[in-house]
Amino acid sequence: MYDRILVPTDGSDVSAAAEQAAIAFARAHGSEVVVLAVGQPQPPLASAEAAMAIDPGLDDAVLLAAAREHARKVANAAEAAGVKCTSLAVLDYSPADAILATADSHACDLIFMGSHGRRGLSRLLAGSVTQKVLADAHVPVMVMRPRASGRK
Repeated sequence: MYDRILVPTDGSDVSAAAEQAAIAFARAHGSEVVVLAVGQPQPPLASAEAAMAIDPGLDDAVLLAAAREHARKVANAAEAAGVKCTSLAVLDYSPADAILATADSHACDLIFMGSHGRRGLSRLLAGSVTQKVLADAHVPVMVMRPRASGRK
């Protein structure tokens, strides 16, 4: 039913749970996995006096290296499970846009991702990558949320 599954990762515990479930799902359905890690650079900032601009480009290499490492870990787990896998790492100011673009460009027919389950002010301030993907995806999105503490 699903030939190619996009699995975004940010290296968090929430992502790890979704990654494991996605790999098991892909193995059970004979699907391949496309793993995507997105390094999110900070936009350039100018000082109040505009005498100096802070160039975030110096950190891009570090962000991309971390994204590659997150993607590599998931790809290794997929390959160990016998699941064909493509590993990608990109820089993008909007992780949700990168996820959506990758789903389109790699002909993924399912996006399988975790959600941090933020609510209230935290969600308002941090935004929700998952919410944007859910709202704008052209393919089904399977979302794994963290278990509430105290629930089994």
